[in-house]
Parts: sequence; C-alpha cells; structure tokens
Amino acid sequence: MDFLPIFLNIKDKACLVVGGDEVATRKIMLLLQAGAQVSVVSPELDPALRDFLTQTKIVYYAENFQPKHLQNMSLVIAATSNRIINQQISTAAQHRQIPVNVVDDLDLCTFIMPAIVDRSPLVIAISSGGHSPVLTRLLRAQLETVIPAAYARLATIAGKFRQRVIQHFSQPKSRRIFWEKALQGRFTELVLAGKDEAAQEYLTQSLIQEADEAPQGEVYLVGAGPGNPDLLTFRAMRLMQQADVVVYDRLVSPAILDMVRRDATRIYAGKERNCHTLEQESINQLLVRLAQEGKRVLRLKGGDPFIFGRGGEEIETLASHHIPFQVVPGITAASGVAAYAGIPLTHRDYAQSCIFVTGHLKNNDIDLDWTYLARPNQTIVIYMGLLGLPALCQKLISHGMPSTTPAAIVQQGTTPKQKIVVGTLQTLPNLVAAANLTPPTLIIVGEVVKLHNYLAWFSPAEETSQADIIALNHKS
Repeated sequence: MDFLPIFLNIKDKACLVVGGDEVATRKIMLLLQAGAQVSVVSPELDPALRDFLTQTKIVYYAENFQPKHLQNMSLVIAATSNRIINQQISTAAQHRQIPVNVVDDLDLCTFIMPAIVDRSPLVIAISSGGHSPVLTRLLRAQLETVIPAAYARLATIAGKFRQRVIQHFSQPKSRRIFWEKALQGRFTELVLAGKDEAAQEYLTQSLIQEADEAPQGEVYLVGAGPGNPDLLTFRAMRLMQQADVVVYDRLVSPAILDMVRRDATRIYAGKERNCHTLEQESINQLLVRLAQEGKRVLRLKGGDPFIFGRGGEEIETLASHHIPFQVVPGITAASGVAAYAGIPLTHRDYAQSCIFVTGHLKNNDIDLDWTYLARPNQTIVIYMGLLGLPALCQKLISHGMPSTTPAAIVQQGTTPKQKIVVGTLQTLPNLVAAANLTPPTLIIVGEVVKLHNYLAWFSPAEETSQADIIALNHKS
C-alpha cells in the first residue's frame, strides 16, 4: 500500500488552491462540496471560477504564490502548469506540515486525490497510487453503474437508526450482526424500491424482535481454491467478510487472506509436511471452542475442503458438539491447476476417467493401488507428491505403465508464480530436481499432458524461470 486511504474532515477549514485554470476549477469544486473555505491564488482566473467569486464562494488573490498564502491553511493543492512553482509550493507546505497535493506530480505530493463515487453520505474513493489515473477513472465509471443512487438514502436512513441500535445491543458484535442482516435483506430492498417509510418501519420492528443476548457461534468451512483470489466463489467472499476469527492453512495464499474482514482475528493452523503448527485434533477442538464462545469462525482451507482437506473430520466434530456450520466448496487444485496449465483432465481421445490420489511418503514408500492406477486411458492427479516423485514414477513403471507416459508437475498453479515442468515418467524426476521446485505442487500423469504445449494459455508474471524449465523439457 503506497498511500494510506483516509477521509479528511475539512468542513469550514481554510484550504488553498494555487492555480486558476480548468484543472484547478475541478479541485476547487471538490473542496467546496466538502464544505471547505477555499482561497485561490493565481494571476488569472478561469471564467467558471469568476462565477464562484461573484457568489462569494471563494477568496481570490490575483497574484503569484508566496509562502505567506499558507498561513492558517489546513490543506493545499498546487495546480499550476509550472513545475518549479509547484515544487516551491510543495516544499513550503511540507515545511509547515500542511498536507499538499500537486496535480499530476506524485513525487511532490503528501496526499493524492482519488476518483470518487459520491452517494453521500456514502462515498467511495478509488486510487491507483498515481500509477494509472485512466484505470482509476474507468473503474469509477464501472462502480457508478452498479451502485444505485438510492444507496445515498440507504446510508442516511441507517444513520438515523445508528444510535438506537447502539442503545439496544450491549455488545458491538451483536450490533454488527444486526446491521449485516438488515443491509442484506428486506430493509435494503424497500429502500431501493423507494419505500423509505416502510423501510424505517421494518427496521424498527426488526430491532424490537431482536433480543440483546450473546450471538450464537457458527463455523464456515470454506474452500479458498488453488491460490488465485479471482477463483473464489461469491458465497466464500461474503462469509469471509462476516467472520470474527479465521483459522487458515499454509496453502491459503496471502492475496486471499487479505480479502478476509480486516479486524478478524487470524489463527495460523500450519499443515506443512512434518511441521504442523496445530495437529488436526487440536484444530477440531479449536473450532468448537471458538464457536462456543459465540464467534463466527471462518475455517479457510486451500482448494476444496472435502478433497484431501480433512473437512469431513472437522464438521464431524462440530456436529457432535451441536455447533452450526456451513460448507462452501472451493475449486480444488486438480481442476484449477490443470486448467491454468492447459491440461484437460479428461479428453475424448486420451482419457475417459480421472483419479485423485495423495503422494505422501510413509517409511519412504507410497501405499497406493498401483495396478489400478497403471491402467490405460485415464488421468492420474497426485496431490502432495513432490517429495515422493521418484518413487511414484518408479512404481507406476514397475506396474506396467510405459516409461514414456507424459507427466507434468505444476508449482503454485493459477498464481503469478506458476511454474510447469513437463516430461515423462522416466525423465520427470530429474527435470524437477534441476528446476528446484517447492510445494505446493500438483502432479498430472497421462496422455492428456501432451496437450499442454498446444493449450497452455496462462502467462504468469514471473516467466523467466518458467522459460528455463520449458527449455529443459525440450532438451529432454
């Protein structure tokens, strides 16, 4: 985060704009809308600003900028076309510890002006940190179309009830839950339909019916997918914003964790090979304890919680303690990673079935039904098999699968750090050793791997190492 997004109260505060052209006019209009007392310094004035001057909305100094103009100012905007003058303004303002914005000159700013979606009292500010103002403007245009103007009335009515809700509920958490229900239900529908009186009556009755008691705890078992936040479900996103506590695994990417409600407590459960921060039984009991304390607990798991995620064990424990829970499926690594690698798991010409297995080593061996796995015309997807890859390939070959069978391993699939190594059962272990891959990885074995070179479509941001790996493949 390059800039801390904040909202300043400048109502009745003295603010200075240096410049009198069209750009300055836009800044002055924003300051006036926020209730500021605006002074303008410029030898010349845009005709639109002369109208403000006539209406005594601004104080105008028809002269060049001098440091004396900064006296008693709460905020400064430099909007001249002369960088030397802008730099003088910025230096003088910063010396006096006055927030300063220099239009189109990020290096001279202590704050920047965002694009604004105004549904006052609801205001949305959008910024690219000065990197792409056009992108910011386009995003604002999209938000303008999807946020109804009625949200201004919705926020106003909610504000009228705020103190009543505070008085009704003794616990802040209960207030938050009440508002979440109201703003996602009939109250909002009535406001959007223009029935403000009915909406207020509905909210009044809802408040009467809600007892001031400790909220009931609940657990949300949510699949976070293979790592790319764009692959989260809508339901997962909604529950991630409601949770009081999040218990998450190592496979949950930082980008996804950042989308959880910011003031939720975060508990890392680990689940790395031979290094579990919490054992599974401890996790089960932790979920029970947190829910019994009245908390809404987000159990966030990489991939899908019911595919090698031990989600079934967790909700068995919850059910035995009569803890309410919800399960939200996620895109499992097999489908997500394979799709981003350009490897269809089934294909009319190559594979009519697909098998998911885990490749955990136990006593330096992998205990699987190798005869069944070595059958033709099927795809094998191996989770957690990086460490046991040499043994895995050797076992498949020894049970009848041709050593030339195509095989691939994908590291951190669907993310910008995705890397793919493609070879055969015979060559893949050496290729992986040379590529120095690290978990999480997914292994795909079968004729469908041949299609990778034709169907690969995803281009990660970090491509250098991937190109090196592909070069190794061609040499093999």
